[in-house]
Amino acid sequence: MQEETAQSAIDTFISAFNASDDTYVTTLLAQALTSDVILWGPLGRSEGIEAVERFVRDIRRHPAGTGTMTRCSGVDMPDEWARYQWVFTTPDEGPRLTGTDVVHLRRNLIDQIIVFAGDTRPLP
Repeated sequence: MQEETAQSAIDTFISAFNASDDTYVTTLLAQALTSDVILWGPLGRSEGIEAVERFVRDIRRHPAGTGTMTRCSGVDMPDEWARYQWVFTTPDEGPRLTGTDVVHLRRNLIDQIIVFAGDTRPLP
């Protein structure tokens, strides 16, 4: 049950990267994150849904074009933290970024996100 709750929050979070329009990003993030969420990302620590929204919008505006974020593993939740792998691809075989995120849940919402991004490389 706990892994299903984590998977639902994670999949809603990922769907914000793939929203058909920027106006849906905030709505999707509000369904997945606590208002005081902490993001530990490649550029350091930031707090709040607005900070995560900026991060998501920056990735959505990749110079190679709008990409797609996909969860490419199951959700593993050994304790209070859940982890999963993801891949971000851009159109026309543009850059691909892979990584693993670790998230902490509170009241069935993500209250901390740690992003471990991998190498950017072209699709095979």
